[in-house]
Amino acid sequence: MNKPTGRPAPEPRAPVTQPPSDPATEPAVRATGLTVVRGTRPVLHDLVFTVPRGRITGLLGPSGCGKSTLMRALVGTQAKVTGTLTVLGRPAGHPSLRSRIGYVTQAPSVYRDLTIHQNLSYFASILMPGSGRTAADRRRAEVDRVLTAVDLTTHTHALAGNLSGGQLSRVSLAVALLGTPELLVLDEPTVGLDPVLRRDLWNLFHHLARTEGTTLLISSHVMDEAERCHRLLLMRDGELLAEDTPDALRATTGTDTVEAAFLHLVDEANAARTPLPEAGDPRP
Repeated sequence: MNKPTGRPAPEPRAPVTQPPSDPATEPAVRATGLTVVRGTRPVLHDLVFTVPRGRITGLLGPSGCGKSTLMRALVGTQAKVTGTLTVLGRPAGHPSLRSRIGYVTQAPSVYRDLTIHQNLSYFASILMPGSGRTAADRRRAEVDRVLTAVDLTTHTHALAGNLSGGQLSRVSLAVALLGTPELLVLDEPTVGLDPVLRRDLWNLFHHLARTEGTTLLISSHVMDEAERCHRLLLMRDGELLAEDTPDALRATTGTDTVEAAFLHLVDEANAARTPLPEAGDPRP
């Protein structure tokens, strides 16, 4: 029989747990080391950024800099993505995100052989399934709501194939607004629109952020639209030049406009990449 040692056995320690993160304070999007390679060519280079909830973040840069690739990565349709990319608390592309994200591509994503109303009714039936009168009334009200939001109530029964480019873009936006998604990812949604409609859409974007708490990520190569955003991601050649508010970018670069700030950052990036001449090199 073993004798007691006189020292009580230590009680097992409770496992250390981290307090759960608060979704309200977590950013809508968090990227770390985000990289995309197409063939042998890197398209996005080790990006690190966040997109705050309930705000409008502008993704700005020249055509071909990787904006659309970044947006496809966010919604889970981009191949060969490495790094960490979390969207609304889930890995990008997770099935549970499908009804929580509205995505508008540059090319209109509607059926041209259907009317505007038929397109919206079809997508509403996918996003808000259900039988019975209550479900049907809910879908009908949702279609009416988004038609009013994008100012297409007078074209409800027009065939999509007969619409102008700007009208088609608005139909795509209306589809994205169905179901009041938490995150809107809009790839150059104002291209081809007249100044009045552009203004009205930006008023709608701010209304969604302010009253619905919607997070919006909006890409553009038009620098004056940057002034309408709460926060900016400035891109060039697949890299992030800066991530800040318009006011902060102007202040840190000593410029008067976001466009001038962007050009200043481009010049700085080019200077950093240019190798210094070696001793005896005749180049200036």
